[in-house]
Amino acid sequence: MNIQKNCIIAASVLLAGCTQTAQSERQEVSTPTPIIESPATRELRYVDFSDVAQNTIDAVVHIKTELTKSTPLYENFFGMIINKGVKNQTYTAFGSGVIIESDGYIITNNHVVQDAERITVTMNDKRTFEATLVGNDPSTDLALIKISADGLQTIPWGNSDNAQVGEWVLAIGNPFNLTSTVTAGIISAKARNMDIIENTDGLESPIESFIQTDAAVNSGNSGGALVDADGKLIGIITAIASGNGYYTGYSFAIPSNLAHKVAHDLKQHGYVQRAYLGVNVAEVDSRIAEYKGLKEIKGVYLGRVLKGAAAYNAGLRDGDIILSINNVAVNSFAELMEELGKYSPGDEITVIYDRNNKQHTATVMLLNIHGTTDLLKRQTSNTFEMYGAKFEQPSADMLRKMNLSHGIEVVQTGNSFLAQIGIRNGFVITEINKKSVVNKKDIEKIRYLKGKVIIEGYYKGNDRKLYYIVEL
Repeated sequence: MNIQKNCIIAASVLLAGCTQTAQSERQEVSTPTPIIESPATRELRYVDFSDVAQNTIDAVVHIKTELTKSTPLYENFFGMIINKGVKNQTYTAFGSGVIIESDGYIITNNHVVQDAERITVTMNDKRTFEATLVGNDPSTDLALIKISADGLQTIPWGNSDNAQVGEWVLAIGNPFNLTSTVTAGIISAKARNMDIIENTDGLESPIESFIQTDAAVNSGNSGGALVDADGKLIGIITAIASGNGYYTGYSFAIPSNLAHKVAHDLKQHGYVQRAYLGVNVAEVDSRIAEYKGLKEIKGVYLGRVLKGAAAYNAGLRDGDIILSINNVAVNSFAELMEELGKYSPGDEITVIYDRNNKQHTATVMLLNIHGTTDLLKRQTSNTFEMYGAKFEQPSADMLRKMNLSHGIEVVQTGNSFLAQIGIRNGFVITEINKKSVVNKKDIEKIRYLKGKVIIEGYYKGNDRKLYYIVEL
C-alpha cells in the first residue's frame, strides 16, 4: 500500500512515524498521520518512478563482447625462450549501452567494447543486432557504437549541470547479466575524481568529474543510464567504489553534458576535439588563500600560464584564480576539466577570474593541443594494416621508455598468423630472422620469407626479450 511505500521512501520520516502509520493501517485508516518537521513543515510525497522506468528502459541495451586471446606455450632452448605452440581462448564480457539516436547510435563505456572482435547488442524486446565501433575516447572512458536499425526508442539528453545533490535518480542497466534492471537512489556528490580511468592511448589526460550516486550498480551496469525524475539522461554509469567488485554503497557516472559532446565528436569526426586553456593549475586551499590574501577559499589557482596558449592570449597570467567558466563555478581540477571537456577548439568561453582580490572577465578562444583551432584526427599516419593485423610505428618517447632504438608495434593481431603463434596486442617487433625491424618495409619483407621465421621483441612494461617461431 502507499502508506508502506512512504515509510520506505521518505528519508525524513522518523521510525516512530513509520510505526504509528503501520498501526493506523491495521485500524483501516487510509490517511497516514502527518509528519511535522521543525522548523518548517514539509509535504510528504510518494515518489513513483514507474512512468520514468517505462519510458526509458527500452532505450537501454545489453552489450555482449567477444575477444579471442592466444596464450603462448614456451620452451627454454639453450637460453632462448621459444614459442612451441599456442592455446586460443575466447573471452566473453557483458555491459550496457544507451540508445541516443533512433537510427541505432548507442553510447557506452570504452572499457566495455575496447579490443572487442565482436559486439552483440540485445534490445529489451530481445531483438539482437551486430554492432560496429564508430569511435572511442579512452580519456573519458566513452565509446560510440552503431547498429542497423530505425525507429528505436531513445533517452533524451538532460543537463547534468543542473543535477543537484540529494536529487532522485534511476540507474538502468544489466547487472550480473540480468537484463533491464532498474534501481533508484539519490545523487550523493558531484565532480568526483576517482583516478580510475587509465590513460591507455598515452595521448590525452583522463577527464574524471563523476556524478556519485547510491543507486545500486554492479558488474554489467557499465555503459548504462543514469536518469533523473523527468526521465532525462544525466549520466553514463561507469564504475563502483568497492573492495570486492560488488556494490557497497556508491557508484559513479560520467556527466551527460560531457558524454553528449564526446558522442557528437565521435560521430562527426571519429575523434574527440579536445579544447585546452594552456595552464598549470592547483586547487585553492587554505595555504593558497592565505598567500593570496583571499577572502574565500574557492576557485582554481593558475600556477603557470603558457605563452601563446588560449588563456595567455585572453590576458590571464600566472597567479590568477579562475572562479567560473560560462557562469559555472569551478573549484577543483575535476570541475575545470569537466567544463573544458564540453567545448571544442575555436569555441569562445567567458572566464571570470580573480586578480589581486578584484574580479575580471575574459573572453577566451579555446585552442587544440597544437595551439590552433583546426579539427584534429586521431594519429593514423604511422599505422598500417598487413596480413590481417594492424601495426604502428612507435613514438620516440615510447621507444625511449622501453630502452629500444627501433621496432614496430603490433596494435591489433586480429585473426592473423601473429595471433595464431601467440603474439598479443602491444608486442613490439625488434628483429625478424636477426634483422632489425625499423619501418613498414621491414614488416612487408615477411611475405617473401620461407621456412621457419623467428620474430623477436618485447611487450611494454616487460624487459624480457621473447621469441616466436612461425613456419611460412
